[in-house]
Amino acid sequence: MTNVDFIGAFVIGLVGAGHCIGMCGGVAAAMSLGIPKHKAKWPYLLLYNLGRITSYTIAGALIGGAVASILAMSDLTHQLAVLRLFAAVMMLLLAAYLAHIWNGLSYIERVGGKLWQRVSPLSSKLLPLKSPTYALPFGLVWGWLPCGLVYSALSWSAVAGSASGGAVIMFGFGLGTLPAMITVGALAERIKPILNNRLIRLTCATLMALYGVYTAYGALKLLL
Repeated sequence: MTNVDFIGAFVIGLVGAGHCIGMCGGVAAAMSLGIPKHKAKWPYLLLYNLGRITSYTIAGALIGGAVASILAMSDLTHQLAVLRLFAAVMMLLLAAYLAHIWNGLSYIERVGGKLWQRVSPLSSKLLPLKSPTYALPFGLVWGWLPCGLVYSALSWSAVAGSASGGAVIMFGFGLGTLPAMITVGALAERIKPILNNRLIRLTCATLMALYGVYTAYGALKLLL
């Protein structure tokens, strides 16, 4: 896992912030509105996002570690190259989503629907949030919300080569989503027009597509 991978994962989270606001912003906003007026909202928001990013990091470690273990036992470098190629395709799909060319990520999100049906009831048991400490497990649960953007980042952690590498990639991704999520609510509505600006979207999509092509090129060199 290189610094380039960490930075790339961070950028994915950052440029996909509009999607994050759509998927999780409503939850964070509702949570924020449910906090008693005499209490500061920042501790709740910080712990909620800490829980969410922790879930991303755990998922990255599980995926990265599992794939690395399978490849170590079988010594199949060919399969690793195929996985890298798959990760590249996911980057290109993400670029298409950011450019509003094709919203294929919404179809991918359905993959985690059954898992989410089992996990989501846990969040209702934590509401209302009586104290900031309740926000941490609440964020841990919502970190498993089916999200094509998260799945794109996870495909990258799968080829990180280790559990720690996968964890770092997803941690970087989570940090990238933090600016939008921490300012959710009224500020998020102000951020949305900026993120939806056509020039910004196309620039981010182009950068993502270039990285996808770069990753695909590296994978094809191993396969050919």
